[in-house]
Amino acid sequence: MSNAPASPPNRKKWIRPVLEVIILLSLFVGYRAWQQRDMPSGPAPALSGYTLAGQLYTLPAHPGKPVLVHFWATWCGICLADQDSISSVVHAYPGSITIAMQSGPADELARYARKQHIDFPVLNDPNGVMAQRWGVNAVPASFIISPDGTVRFITVGYTTNIGLRLRMWLAGL
Repeated sequence: MSNAPASPPNRKKWIRPVLEVIILLSLFVGYRAWQQRDMPSGPAPALSGYTLAGQLYTLPAHPGKPVLVHFWATWCGICLADQDSISSVVHAYPGSITIAMQSGPADELARYARKQHIDFPVLNDPNGVMAQRWGVNAVPASFIISPDGTVRFITVGYTTNIGLRLRMWLAGL
């Protein structure tokens, strides 16, 4: 038997993991803020053009219901992974639109859309003019427009179907 006093519990063991989590969260939030630095808040920017199907699309100033405006690109692997979620939401919320940013001429984009079974409306933005107007620096980028025409939510990067639908629902409240 030893009469040595028991060592006090090491309270510093938890400090390092907590600091690491705080640093990682700070980096993540900072990176997201940097990605969204030029993106609009308040009234949604004007958006108009012809879809690949030849239909004129104009984003209404006051759509009356939530609308998804989604920027993507053929060269973006995350956009391809996101495609089913986007398709589901676009079909559930009429008036929603997708914009293919810097993805080539309309005929090449149409071939890509057929090959990938893209069945939602697509505007072609071959030179990135629409993306620039909306402050899109990275894709995929999703804007959820509330019924009064204001940008309610912005997401850059992969998003789930549930996450998109929840934000669409909240925008409609």
